[in-house]
This record gives sequence, C-alpha cells and structure tokens, in this order.
Amino acid sequence: MLYGVIELEEDDITAPDGGVSALQAVSQLAYERVFCLLRQQGVPHLWRVWNYLGRINGESHGLERYRQFNLGRYEAFVQAHRETGGQVPAACAIGFHGGPLSVAFLAGTSPVVPVENPRQVSAWRYPSQYGPRAPTFSRAALAYPKGQEALFVSGTASIVGHETLHPGDVAAQCRETVRNLECVVQEANRLARSRPLFALASMTHRAYVRHASDADAVQRTLQALLGGAPLVCVQADICRSDLLVEVESQAIQALPSP
Repeated sequence: MLYGVIELEEDDITAPDGGVSALQAVSQLAYERVFCLLRQQGVPHLWRVWNYLGRINGESHGLERYRQFNLGRYEAFVQAHRETGGQVPAACAIGFHGGPLSVAFLAGTSPVVPVENPRQVSAWRYPSQYGPRAPTFSRAALAYPKGQEALFVSGTASIVGHETLHPGDVAAQCRETVRNLECVVQEANRLARSRPLFALASMTHRAYVRHASDADAVQRTLQALLGGAPLVCVQADICRSDLLVEVESQAIQALPSP
C-alpha cells in the first residue's frame, strides 16, 4: 500500500489560455503527479482519495469551483488512460475557507471492487446540470490489503437519484444520509468476502457539518442512527451548497484463511 498527500497552491500555477481556471489546472496537475508516483512505486490502483479545496461553492470563470475541480480531475484520469466511470476509487471533496488544494490518497497493488448505491445515480453518470464533467468516484470501494478486506464509503449525503432532498433541514438530511449509508453497506456485503458482514455500528464515521451551530444536532441524530459507532464531527463546506451534512465511513476486517 501507499499513502500520500500532495498540496499545491493555486497562486503558484499559471493557468493555460482558453478560460481554464487556476483551480482546474492545479487539480489536473495534482492528479497527474499522483498517477506518476503510483506508476513509479508499483502501486497503480487508487483505493481512496480525500480532496480538500478552498471556497468549494464559490464561483469564477462562470463555473462553481467544485465543478472546476471535477474538470481538472477528469482530464488527469483521461490523460493517464484511466477509467472515468465504473472502476474508480472511493472519494470525497470537501471545502474550507482557504489554502492549497490538498489531495490525500491511498493506493495498492490490487484493484478496488467498486460499490454503487441503487438509491442514487452513480456520480460519474450525473447529468450535465451538475457541471460539464461528472465527478470521478464510486459510492464505495472494497480494497484488499494483505489478508484483509477494507470498505471505504465515499462522502455520502442526502441525495436520492441525483437530487438533494430536505434542503434546510439538517436532521432530515442526517436521516436520509444514513439510509444511503445502509444501502451502500448492504451492496458491499453482497460483494464482500470477509465475515462477519460489514455493519454501520461497527464502522468508524466522520461527519462534515456545514454550519458549526448544527454540530450538536448532527452528533445526536447520527449517533443514535449509527448504533453508537465512533463518530467525529468537523465543520466544513460540502460539494453542493444545499447540503448541510456529509458522512464518510470505513472499516477493515480479516479475510478468512484459505
């Protein structure tokens, strides 16, 4: 396995002509460098990625910054001759007030088994209303460190189909998010090789909360729905301006002896 973090400042990048923003250019460059490193180190398969970018819901060049990031990430996948749908890693994209683009990644020598959510349109199939390029990630991924099976659930929110539900109601968004988590874990268990089966109560979770004033309500609501599982809440912006909370989850279990 290989874990790493790359951070690049937008101000250090001279964006090419043609309306390409600095964020799009730096996002493409970050992923190109990650893919180059993975080739050099002999661990070619991305398992899980954490993307953090400043002012994620801000706009420039006539496009929301999250959508600019998606353009750069997508182009890097294409240039590296990697799939942009289906066999793609679990991921999240989270916003903060300012600072460099930060891409943390975990990779391995074996490919992931992607997991999708029947309640949701796969992110890489989102219609064009969400930007000129769809996000490049799977809803979850099963990965295989030696003798183990890991489940990485991507950032999950109150989205059914491809639409946000319960705008303005953080408790209802928490409940819808957990329904999606339950569905993703159920799908993962259909593909999983380890036993016991994965369960939300035995996983670890991180909740990103848009408004710090909602943190207590989110903690109480999610803690009850997740069966008392370990949960950390942090204040952060989320990829859609109408989303108030997003949850990512993970677990690792031993594979049965051959």
